[in-house]
Amino acid sequence: MTPLALEENEVLFGADPLEGIVAVERSGDRSMRLFLRHGKKLVTREEPFVSFILVEDETLMKGFKSPYKAEPLSGANEYKVLVLFEGWDLCQKARDHLQKRTGESASSPQAPYLYISDPVHQFLLLTGKTLFKGLGFKGLHRLALDIETACAPGFEFSNPEREEDRILSIALMENQGHSEVIFGKNMGERAMLLALNEAIGRLDPDVIEGHNLFNFDLEYLRARAGRHGVPLAWGRDGSTPRVRRSRFTVAERIIDFTRMDIFGRHVVDTLFLLQYYDVTAREMESYGLKAAAQHFGLAEEGRTYIEGKDIQWFFDHDPESLKKYNLEDVKETLALSELLGYPFFLQTRIFPYSYQNIFVRGNATKINALFLREYLRQKASVPKPKGGGEFEGGYTDVFVTGVVPHVVHCDVASLYPSILLSYSLKPAGDTLNIFLPLLRDLRDFRLEAKRRAKEAKDPHEHDYYEALQQTFKILINSFYGYLGTNLHHFADQALAAEVTRKGREIIHQMIEWLVKEGAQPVEIDTDGIYFVPPERVKTEEQVRELVGRLNESLAEGIEVSMDGRYQAMFSYKRKNYALLDWKGELLIKGSALRSRGMEKYLRDFLSEMIRLLLEGRAGEIESLLKKTMDDLDHHRIPISGLAKTEALSESPDIYKEKVKQGKRNPAALYELALASGRSYRAGDQLSYYVTGKTKKVKVYENSRLASLYEPENPDENVPYYQDKLMALVEKFESFLPEGGVPAGQTGKKSRKERSSKS
Repeated sequence: MTPLALEENEVLFGADPLEGIVAVERSGDRSMRLFLRHGKKLVTREEPFVSFILVEDETLMKGFKSPYKAEPLSGANEYKVLVLFEGWDLCQKARDHLQKRTGESASSPQAPYLYISDPVHQFLLLTGKTLFKGLGFKGLHRLALDIETACAPGFEFSNPEREEDRILSIALMENQGHSEVIFGKNMGERAMLLALNEAIGRLDPDVIEGHNLFNFDLEYLRARAGRHGVPLAWGRDGSTPRVRRSRFTVAERIIDFTRMDIFGRHVVDTLFLLQYYDVTAREMESYGLKAAAQHFGLAEEGRTYIEGKDIQWFFDHDPESLKKYNLEDVKETLALSELLGYPFFLQTRIFPYSYQNIFVRGNATKINALFLREYLRQKASVPKPKGGGEFEGGYTDVFVTGVVPHVVHCDVASLYPSILLSYSLKPAGDTLNIFLPLLRDLRDFRLEAKRRAKEAKDPHEHDYYEALQQTFKILINSFYGYLGTNLHHFADQALAAEVTRKGREIIHQMIEWLVKEGAQPVEIDTDGIYFVPPERVKTEEQVRELVGRLNESLAEGIEVSMDGRYQAMFSYKRKNYALLDWKGELLIKGSALRSRGMEKYLRDFLSEMIRLLLEGRAGEIESLLKKTMDDLDHHRIPISGLAKTEALSESPDIYKEKVKQGKRNPAALYELALASGRSYRAGDQLSYYVTGKTKKVKVYENSRLASLYEPENPDENVPYYQDKLMALVEKFESFLPEGGVPAGQTGKKSRKERSSKS
């Protein structure tokens, strides 16, 4: 199979074709060090570093005494002059000069200058170089790291500040096969840390990986190294890591972490990869490594499992099992990274960022960098961010609720990108006309990559093209989202509003056509329609013919396809529905039907209740309810089914201060974090359950960490959990037999009945 001519696209992959770059670092004021991999051989080379600032007018540089070169840029966008400096120090001095002269900080979107604070990003933008060109993912030298630690008696978690909570074991494993364990049985902790330094230098990885690496392993290693006076000389130049607090956003979740930058290497936390994956999947019960490995089928049969509380015992009495357990952790980390990290590896070939930074940059920021790089290459002026307000989104609606048999789903492939291309809509600031050709290329590349993935005989070739098409899909769909932002240079909120308006028009047009044909629309979800086909349309072939004629009725470039046929659909409310396919698989969409805020026992019950409704077995719901109530009564539901797992959206200290000032109410999640004695931060997760004897309790005063639950001495609040189950059932009363909660369930009355008697 001939290779795709992807990297010939200079706008997408950068104009410089240099292959094999695995890292770029500033090695002095005026030079950049490039690390290049050719097979197993690593070489370095120095290149001059020219930095830059964009300004609206060269007069802003008046009074700046140091040397610089000003180049006027073509076009009428606001940033009209490119100011170049030899080295980094002069660039920072110029930033200070501009900040003082204009009164606007470098981070202000309204500043009449554009300063980029990352010198490596500047270098990649100006040179057109990207990392990993010509490299396969398996050719990247990756090293997974995991530590096991002691925990003093009487405490639940290890703490690096406690002297006795030493590191017991450090497992290392390369993607190229080598593995080793630095074990603390016959060597002190200081010797272990020195051995780790030696191993990293000897193995010389391009990437260091781990699960919860930033907020646990690396912080722990750094704290213990500080205790022993051991510098963690992990950089390829012998330097120690640069450490700072940082944060990034995954959907609605803000993640705080201790960032560690290692000279010449990248640091990747597979916990972040899991969170990115689950933004769309919404199927992870836990972000722990063991749970993830089991979820994806990466855990080998006979895998060793050791509870945290038993680590010390195994260290003392069965050290070989502890070593095996530690090694299996790093093996699963490598497998998880390979499964979920491939698209990010491919993005690093495209965007002017390091591999480590690709994980913490949003899609809109990455797309902005593509445009900025090309405008710098063509010496064209760059627009200032315009800001903007809210605008109306896509069209969603529900026409029928309840169980609907024989439903078809058709959707417009990439609706908003298709509208942009079909109507030749581009942002006002795109004077070079890059937006539409790039979007068109991405669409064409994706279609070709999808075709090749389907035809590939070799598994590695299939994985490559599948990851490639997924990468392009994300980028294609992000082009529209980029337009609606207010901090990026080529964003255009007016255009975004126009695109959604046309999208609504197209969906309305599709509905009108289907109704005229005798179909019954059920649900509209932005770019697709669920509908019951006309009575005369029965076979799959007839459905495809119907959708084909619908496609022909629409404007050229807007393509509708049949996305699925289903035995039945449960339509609950807007963007909340369940589908039963012809293989018996159940697909549930929407937070009201599968919310993370709902305990697992409730999600499981709701899923089974919906299945019974869709399969025409609603009469069995009464038995299901009775059994679940009985399971709660007799403590047969494991604590993992009752516990809530939530992420801290802010640090416990900030929470504590807000409660003190009356700015928020107490919450169990934070109270447990504060009481644990562990240093939790925003983004960390805790699992907890509710205790007590009555259904009405203050949860923040009656809860425990799930890890402390004792099955032999159950203390979960049975009435509380039974009441939550009944409250859930009552939300669906109108869809159940005889229009209410099934009769005969342990003699309890519905809430409506109870309220009518009081």
